[in-house]
Amino acid sequence: MKSSNLILKSALAGALAIGMVGLTQTATAGNMGNPVAKSKKMMAEGYQPCFGINAAYKNDCQSPGHSCAGQDSKARDPNAFVLLPAGLCAKIAGGETKSMGKM
Repeated sequence: MKSSNLILKSALAGALAIGMVGLTQTATAGNMGNPVAKSKKMMAEGYQPCFGINAAYKNDCQSPGHSCAGQDSKARDPNAFVLLPAGLCAKIAGGETKSMGKM
């Protein structure tokens, strides 16, 4: 009887834990799934855009033809940026804090 109660309690605790993980992921995906909200939050925390250093499909928004993260197929696009901690962009070869191309 004790072992069946222990198994039942363990199964119930596991099911509750899985449910809580699902709820937590859904709640945090609300804003962080939105690239514009993510960019604004990071910029408020001291990050700045660094243009011209992105890898293909690894930009954080803004390029001609689209406005969302991960959609720029061109690496080192002068119109695409990635967000970096303030001051780091100047230390990267080819990095600029302002767009180098035409928008």
